[in-house]
Amino acid sequence: MKIALIGYGKMGQEIEKIAIERGHEIVAIIDIDNQKDFDSEAFKSADVAIEFTVPDTAYNNYQKCFAANVPVVSGTTGWLDKIDEIKDACKNGKTFFWASNFSLGVNIFFAVNKYLAKIMNQYPAYDVRIEEIHHIHKLDAPSGTAITLAEDILKNVDRKKKWVKEIELTDSELAIRSIRQGEVPGIHEIIYESEADNISIKHDAKNRKGFALGAVLAAEFTKGKTGFLGMEDIFKF
Repeated sequence: MKIALIGYGKMGQEIEKIAIERGHEIVAIIDIDNQKDFDSEAFKSADVAIEFTVPDTAYNNYQKCFAANVPVVSGTTGWLDKIDEIKDACKNGKTFFWASNFSLGVNIFFAVNKYLAKIMNQYPAYDVRIEEIHHIHKLDAPSGTAITLAEDILKNVDRKKKWVKEIELTDSELAIRSIRQGEVPGIHEIIYESEADNISIKHDAKNRKGFALGAVLAAEFTKGKTGFLGMEDIFKF
């Protein structure tokens, strides 16, 4: 499969390594200093583009991929205010695969979070919060993964109505506390707390390999498909 990479930071480089190991060809690498290559024949020849950049540039990158008729797999977060526009494009023949987190372990964690939330809905003595830690280079807070976890809790715990950053002011709010330190790949913890005890579940990424492999698996899945896709289309937990 021919893959174009958009964004060549640490994630992009890890994706390149895994893609080549799996027998794929990297036909284009686009970063901040060679944006003109979106118009190149090499980029247009790609079966899929894998995009890991920053919130401010992600949406424009998607539009450039659509203009070149190249399907997109993206793990960039912090741009979701425009997701409806992307979904509309997918209704008109474009292909877009998005995940807040590509790690197999995190997607198992998502499933466990939903199951635990359904149980805890029956026990109002427990309050719930989310804590996430990432490296100092991450620009968005809370993380996209933390927001996904929070939204799944809100769907299943009736006493929580919305998520908020850092500190909840009412019992109906779900706090997401974000810490940025060192080179931490990503830690997410959900804590249910009562006067008697705590119940928590936690995912702690050791490195970026799990994210990168998941992105390549998503690209393999996306080839030849149309529409708006996500990890739930691959993993049927």
